Amino acid sequence: MLNFSTKELDTLTKIINSRRDVRGNYFNDKKVSNKELKIILESALQAPSVGYSQPWRFKIVKNKSIKNRVFKQFDKSYKKSFKKFKKRPLYKSLKLEGIKEAPINIAVFYKKNKKQVLGQTYMKRSGEYSVVCAICNMWLTARAMNIGLGWVSIVKPKKINKILNISKEHKLIGYLCIGYTKDFLEEPELKTLKWEKKKSLKECILK
Repeated sequence: MLNFSTKELDTLTKIINSRRDVRGNYFNDKKVSNKELKIILESALQAPSVGYSQPWRFKIVKNKSIKNRVFKQFDKSYKKSFKKFKKRPLYKSLKLEGIKEAPINIAVFYKKNKKQVLGQTYMKRSGEYSVVCAICNMWLTARAMNIGLGWVSIVKPKKINKILNISKEHKLIGYLCIGYTKDFLEEPELKTLKWEKKKSLKECILK
């Protein structure tokens, strides 16, 4: 049995606490090598998945033309969402993606299994949650490598499938921007900007 030391736990805690959602104004020009990208993707394969279904699929995007098309879809969705936050003018000034600035984009999909999956009988979306676990692995691994990762959620999944020529059997779960950064913020940006306040452990435990 493999055991870990307190020092290793401390290191993991530091990685978790320093993970950040990296936006386009923080990426720099340093390239992410194929070896580094493979390490990040391999970490995703170690994530837990319901019924050991491993339903994650990845589309790596480096082509500038395709990234521009994805950005246009984001920008259209972003501007449409202004009215939802009209009472919070800060929203219009936020940089919420790094699609064009990041050297690598990765679209992460859930592929539905055609046969019954163990553990998915009643919680139908647990396969999608498994893909989220894979993304979390990627995020922490990238941070441990001092590589930034940002998750873009203001996009229409079906539009992204069309742009990337991905079949309907694949459902977009996350669109990620990956690259080296100028710096990692000491605190989450939205916390610093007072968009929301940090919840305590006590607030998160139901009675």
